[in-house]
Amino acid sequence: MLSLRDIKLDLETKENLLNGVSLDIMPGKLTVITGPNGGGKTSLAKLIAGLYVPTSGQILLDGEDISHMSVTDRAKRGIAYAFQQPVAFKGITVRNLMEMASGTEMHESALCRILDRVGLCAREYMDRDMDSRLSGGEMKRIEIATVLARPAKYLLFDEPEAGIDLWSFSSLISAFEDLKKDEDRALLIISHQERILNIADNVAVIREGVITQYGTKDEVLPNLMQGGGCSPKGKEMY
Repeated sequence: MLSLRDIKLDLETKENLLNGVSLDIMPGKLTVITGPNGGGKTSLAKLIAGLYVPTSGQILLDGEDISHMSVTDRAKRGIAYAFQQPVAFKGITVRNLMEMASGTEMHESALCRILDRVGLCAREYMDRDMDSRLSGGEMKRIEIATVLARPAKYLLFDEPEAGIDLWSFSSLISAFEDLKKDEDRALLIISHQERILNIADNVAVIREGVITQYGTKDEVLPNLMQGGGCSPKGKEMY
């Protein structure tokens, strides 16, 4: 289990990004964190990944305090993180990146299976470079695929719907539904998307650096709908 205990985060540029967040993320469950922009969602994701260090509080991974561990050490312990804005890598192909993520050489059939989950054809993409010639949406999908390829126990996705077309997004929803069946893996997704919220087991709402609601999807979503947290089209919360 991944546990956050009274996490606070202040940065030099901004105070009280997080102000006493406690949350348990359990294997076999899909937890979605949602809330208004600027509420602390991405800051929380970066804390779990190791990009930020909490001002106070603890992050426990299966009972071990990882609050001050590096991104690399957390990855070795089973935390995989897909950035909201993917990073370009000069001189590295899609195949190289996928194999680095999985930690092993990948047969074309394995590449096809994973890239297909995010709406990409492996034969068209596996030898392409991870550089500016790829669109933002393509890079986003490839980064999500690298997370799916990792033998990680805790999978963290920050707004995976950003830059994804509708068909690819439907494939991604199916991939998340398959992953949540694995009782040994935990999924944590930062999202406003109603379709992602609807496949969640648990939902946490974060506003102004604190969790204001937490519970099962059936407990939390009706309150969000009644409180005006859903767009008129019913596609995105907030």
